[in-house]
Amino acid sequence: MITESDSDEPPVDPFSDLDAYVALPRVEGLWLSPDGRRVVVGVATPDRKKTRYTTALWEVDPDGVRSARRLTRSARGESAAAFTPSGDLLFLSERPDPDGGPDGAAATTALWLQRADGGDAKVVACPPGGVRGVVVSETGTVVIGSPMMPAAADEYGDKEVRARRTESAVSAILHEQYPVRHWDHDLGPDRIRLLAADLSEEVTAGEALLDLRDLTGHVGHALSDECTWDVTPDGNTVITMWAVDEPAGSQRYTLVAIDVATGKRRTLADAADHEYDSPRVSPDGTRVAVQVRRRPTPHEPDDYRLGIVPVAGGGVEALASEWDRRPHSPQWTPSGEALIVAADDHGHSPLWRVDADTGQVTRLTHGGAFSDVRVSPDGRRVHALRSAIDSPPTPVRVALDGSAVTGLPDPVEALGTTIGLPGRLEEVTTTAADGTQLRAWLSLPHDAGTDSPAPLLLWIHGGPLFSANAWSWRWNPWVAVARGYAVLQPDFALSTGYGIDFIRRGWGAWGDVPYTDLMSMTEATQNRDDIDSDRTAAMGGSFGGYMANWVAGHTDRFAAIVTHASIWALDQFLATTDGSHESGREMTPEMAEAHSPHHFADAITTPMLVVHGDKDYRVPIGEGLRLWWDLSSRSKTEDGSTPHKFLFFPDENHWVLAPNHAKVWYSTIFAFLAHHLHGEEWQPPSLLG
Repeated sequence: MITESDSDEPPVDPFSDLDAYVALPRVEGLWLSPDGRRVVVGVATPDRKKTRYTTALWEVDPDGVRSARRLTRSARGESAAAFTPSGDLLFLSERPDPDGGPDGAAATTALWLQRADGGDAKVVACPPGGVRGVVVSETGTVVIGSPMMPAAADEYGDKEVRARRTESAVSAILHEQYPVRHWDHDLGPDRIRLLAADLSEEVTAGEALLDLRDLTGHVGHALSDECTWDVTPDGNTVITMWAVDEPAGSQRYTLVAIDVATGKRRTLADAADHEYDSPRVSPDGTRVAVQVRRRPTPHEPDDYRLGIVPVAGGGVEALASEWDRRPHSPQWTPSGEALIVAADDHGHSPLWRVDADTGQVTRLTHGGAFSDVRVSPDGRRVHALRSAIDSPPTPVRVALDGSAVTGLPDPVEALGTTIGLPGRLEEVTTTAADGTQLRAWLSLPHDAGTDSPAPLLLWIHGGPLFSANAWSWRWNPWVAVARGYAVLQPDFALSTGYGIDFIRRGWGAWGDVPYTDLMSMTEATQNRDDIDSDRTAAMGGSFGGYMANWVAGHTDRFAAIVTHASIWALDQFLATTDGSHESGREMTPEMAEAHSPHHFADAITTPMLVVHGDKDYRVPIGEGLRLWWDLSSRSKTEDGSTPHKFLFFPDENHWVLAPNHAKVWYSTIFAFLAHHLHGEEWQPPSLLG
């Protein structure tokens, strides 16, 4: 747990020491056993080489009495837990099989089972392409996703096809459908299929593997990386997202039901102007709760609503359609009377109860952002992870009557980590040029005041449909606060949690109202007595990087700008991102031309630090390379020197994830800021050699 300390003793402050910071344990993911007596969370820590984070699974007492205890240990880590009906734990891992497993080892991500009564975990499924996701019915039907080669009839054929490619040293992929990449990896030639099996005593005893049967066969990219699925309590039907192709290289997500016995597929929801995701089957198996997304156009933003679909068929019933928020992660109460969802709201992401018949919405929590929601089988409480700008994710239980949020034993504390924040958090508000109320979070050093004003960093969130309301390890304001900076995190036009009209203010016009909102929030904050208005910098990543680039070409009020994984030339970006079919719906060519930052390169006078990873397929490296050239080619000094810098990560993607690289990222940024905001001599971090 990370708290602001009231002790006379100085708190341990890993935010001042990057080695200590990247070593902090990080809670991620939460699962609840069918009887409600076991909560399991993931805890990520750096591996021995500090080149990656690995996740171990920990058990947390849902009643808050027993201390958290570690369940798994392996160099490769574990993820994606689920429970069998009897409470045994299923998880995914690339760890070697201690019993040798198929052909000696689990070389790919295998499905493991750890019995509730203890003992070593055993491999229960190890298809050649690995396992992607697992759900289990009340009757013990297990449904997993596994990538298989198109020509393979079964997992044995899949293994043979993979072996032939390896022996022939062939890595080429022939694509016949768009898309071809996703975030940081190539798609194909294998494609996900759904496989099902029934648990048996031999499997749960670790004496046999699941007898997997292919439910779908090769279906191209219908089961994309973004697809999730659920299974009815009786194990007879799988409900899954299903991508279908459209003209002009596009696709949309529909909802289908698949018979587990026959593999027969039928469509439950399909509409040209809507998409469906996150299906959750009701406790009685008759209905499916789903997120319904109204697809965007260049003149109207997308919007999310809840829907309910009969498993037997009959169309989508809108639920709480007048509620002007974007609910996600629906979970049924055991009685089927309501759904528990999370939805952004004015700088928080609370839990809400939505009546499944009337659509009445009741707010359950207030401060913080909630995720990984699991409803207890007695229907009295919810287990979830809660975080906030000033609090990392921790397991909690929430009374379903909204009366209390109670912290559960935290694995981070069990690892001996209790630290204090190096500052305080406040909320800042102002009025936009059009009269709209704006708000932001402001993190400040403890000693920031009239006599010691802090230099200001404007941190612009990505998305753009997003809200600064939760803890972030990658962009952590307290690392900056520990170095004496104040960090402003505004929600501006396009941010979520303020209603659809707030998003409309910036839709299709990224450089207009979003920019003026950011400047309004910056001005309001600079007017404070505890802020040094003469020393201000701006930073942003992804869409936030787009805005940082736009800011650079439209004002010289900042002493330095950091732009990470940023969009520079919209004509190039819209055609090369991994989801061009989606981006093309949001802007006309004329909109993109009018709001592309690269047209304003000649106006940039502010020193910029450009950061990009070569494995970034969401905002491809071409954006960073083109920005760097446009900055460098405008150098007018005789020796060709430039105030700008380019930090390049050959093996990172849209995010800088490796602990050693996170240290490089932070240290380079703070060296750049120290040079331009404090007048210190430029000194590259020693880690860069």
